[in-house]
Amino acid sequence: MVYFLVRVIRLGWCWFELAMFTALLYALSWLPARWLQPWYFPLFRLWCRLFVYALGVDLRLHQKNLRPLPGQYILIANHPSALEDVGIPTLFPVYSLAKEGLRDWWWAGRINMAAGTLFVKRESAESRHAAAEQIEAELKKGHNVALYPEGGCKGRRIFSSFRYGAFDISLRTGIPVLPVFLHYESQDDFEWHDPQTLLQKFWHFMATQNNRANYYVYDAIDPHQFDNKEDYDRYVYELYLKWQARYLD
Repeated sequence: MVYFLVRVIRLGWCWFELAMFTALLYALSWLPARWLQPWYFPLFRLWCRLFVYALGVDLRLHQKNLRPLPGQYILIANHPSALEDVGIPTLFPVYSLAKEGLRDWWWAGRINMAAGTLFVKRESAESRHAAAEQIEAELKKGHNVALYPEGGCKGRRIFSSFRYGAFDISLRTGIPVLPVFLHYESQDDFEWHDPQTLLQKFWHFMATQNNRANYYVYDAIDPHQFDNKEDYDRYVYELYLKWQARYLD
């Protein structure tokens, strides 16, 4: 009973902090874009961290990489849940590629746009091509970019294939891919099930009996060892199947 009361009080305070900081970032998002750089992006990452705290998630980074992370990378990850949208920026300084619908969320949309989040309409080839150009533009600025090669939130098991986009861009730019494998110990609570709403998902995160989220980062993959995007894609996809067998099966 005491533990429950302490948890309720803690989460209540975290939601208060998040609400105040959200209001601040939302107000600042109306400033001209040129005024927001470079200080708004670090505030956005702090906002993501506060969101993770408010949801009561125990987010853990596991450094499985044997070599230091490269100075610049294209981060990829599997996409079983909605938590990644705030979990990945909490742990990594990345500009994420998100679904177009996020842009229309009246508060989160403005904050993400001001922070430099990239958007794509996944069912549109034209939009995917435009997103690829935006990603390359961000990489030319020296930024790191994060995306999900499954092409969306596909559930707790790795989807039947990866899309080529991340690997094509990596080959063209020479920037390595940094693979991160996501494992939620209470898989059913964290997995995105249609037609759940985001608020329902938030409640599942907060009410779960196992709030541990494990993000495993592995060595970056040098694109120069591949001749084409198909081989590159297949190699990385097989790695994710091995990690799935290790952590989920």
